[in-house]
This record gives sequence, C-alpha cells and structure tokens, in this order.
Amino acid sequence: MSQPDPALVLDLIEAFRRSKTMFTALSFGVFDRLHSAPKDALTLALDIKTDPDTTGRLLDACVSLGLLSKSGDTFANTPVADAYLVRSSPTTFAGYAQYSNDVLFKMWANLEDAVREGSNRWKQTFGLEGGLFSHFYRTEESKREFLLGMHGFGVLSSPKVVSAFDLSRFRRLVDLGGGTGHLPLAAAERYPEMEVAVFDLAPAVEYAREFTAGSRVELIAGDFFVDPLPPADIYALGRILHDWNETKIRTLLAKIHAALPEGGGLLIAEKLLQDDLSGPVHAHMQSLNMLICTEGRERSFQQYADLLQEAGFTSTEGKVTGSPLDVVLALK
Repeated sequence: MSQPDPALVLDLIEAFRRSKTMFTALSFGVFDRLHSAPKDALTLALDIKTDPDTTGRLLDACVSLGLLSKSGDTFANTPVADAYLVRSSPTTFAGYAQYSNDVLFKMWANLEDAVREGSNRWKQTFGLEGGLFSHFYRTEESKREFLLGMHGFGVLSSPKVVSAFDLSRFRRLVDLGGGTGHLPLAAAERYPEMEVAVFDLAPAVEYAREFTAGSRVELIAGDFFVDPLPPADIYALGRILHDWNETKIRTLLAKIHAALPEGGGLLIAEKLLQDDLSGPVHAHMQSLNMLICTEGRERSFQQYADLLQEAGFTSTEGKVTGSPLDVVLALK
C-alpha cells in the first residue's frame, strides 16, 4: 500500500521558518535599505551592524522566498517587497508584519493553552491585563505598528468593500472603529456625494490625521460601546465584530440598529467562513488569531445573518470579494 504524499505535513512543519525569515529581514530594515539602492551583503551588514556571513545567508534565504533578487553579489527588492514590505510604500504591510513578529509570533507559541482554556494569551505572554485595546496601544510604537498594519490591509480591501454593493442611496457613512480612515476614503472616492467619517478611540483618531489630511473625512473621537453614535444612515464595521464575543456583539448591533433611520444600513467587513465551516484556510487562521489575542472569532455569513436578524435587521446579504475582507450588508 503506497504512502500518501508527505508534502503537506512537511510544508506546515517549515511554514513558521519562512515567516520568521521575512520578519527578521524586516526588523533589520533590510527592505527599506534595499529600496533606496541595491547592496551587497557586506555593505548591508555594516549598515545594520550584523555578521556579514550570516547576513548573506539571510539575504539568500529571502531570494529563495521571492522577496529579494540577486545579481552577482548584489541584492535588491523584488516588486512585491517594494510594494508591501517597505515602510514608505502606500500599500505597506510592514506595520502588521512587524507587529506579527513582535507580538503575535510570541503569543501563538501559547496556542495550546489558548485552546485548553478558551481565552487570549496577553497575560501569559506579556503579563498584561486590562482592556483589549490597551494591549494593542500599550506603547506609542505598538499603536503605530498596529494601526499601520490595519491600514495596509485596508488599502487593499476597502475599495472592494465599498464597491461590493451599491451604496449610492446612503448620504452619510460613519466607520465605527475606522482606524486610519481607509474605508471612508475609499467610500468618498467611489461616492462623491457621500459624507464620510471615522468614529474611533482618541489615540486612533490622532494617528488617522496623518492619513486623512486634505480629505473630506471627518474624524470623531469616542468609544462605540460607551458613547452615543454620530448620526448616519449607514454605519461600517471593518474588522470589529471578530474582536468580540456574542454578548458584546449583540449589544453593539442593537445600539447601531437603534441609531439608524428606517432604510438605514450596516456594512460589515470581515473574513467570512463558509457556512459548513470547511474553509477558507485564511479565515480559520484568523479565527485562531482572534482566540490568541481577543475574545472573538471569525464567523460565517449565516452566523452574522442570525445575529443581525436578532438585532432587528430585516435584510442581509453577503459577498466574497477576493480581497482580505468579505462584506455583509444589513438593512433596517
């Protein structure tokens, strides 16, 4: 009897090595330095104060991953590294990659305990207690890394999120927990007559000014669990509901429903699991990530539809966008 191909298991055994290779190169500033000019390993090692031989091994590994190219002894970024791993790029994932290295990589080492106990790993990994976002924003640098990471995903996803359904009938969109304003910016571009705003915690609003300067995005500081919601005929929740348990979600959805006028809408942007929970892989990995660092999870369209119907919404529709985030539109 022939044995099954071991490639899947071998690939998963080594998968974290590839991630850590990229994280390490990023943490040393390799992609930023090679963005300015190609360099050989010795020059780069002197620049970042590392051993020349092992720096060369790291760079060659990045070549094998498709992150760098090599001509003779000289290394350069590939287009994908220039687009997504250089901090100055408008589409950068550098913040989220750095956050993954500094925070999530360590927390995922405790996945066994998270599954055993059914709770996040902030206290076990870092000795931290308190509110969820006090962990994400625990230092100015961690706040910037987290919000920059969310911005990178948002720039990629938000144009598809706001175009998944025709939102032209809505006059004012308020993005609850909207971070850097990527979704309102995308909505303003697609719907020129629409008023748009971000409603988020004060530290996030402060950082959002860098990204919304010169735009018509209004920035409003507040806590959507505590403070009255700014008036709108459509609210957006992007990567918000997956942070919380069902009790808090029910509270938030009821509050949003009460604040909306008749005919108003709620646009939800999340990774959608298939209704039979058989995939996709990226949504399941994110669901485990939510276990590791929040009190939430990823859900299927039907699971969201049930919660929305319970909150009083009468119409729900979901779409898979092909971007990192899918979309649910609910109407009052």
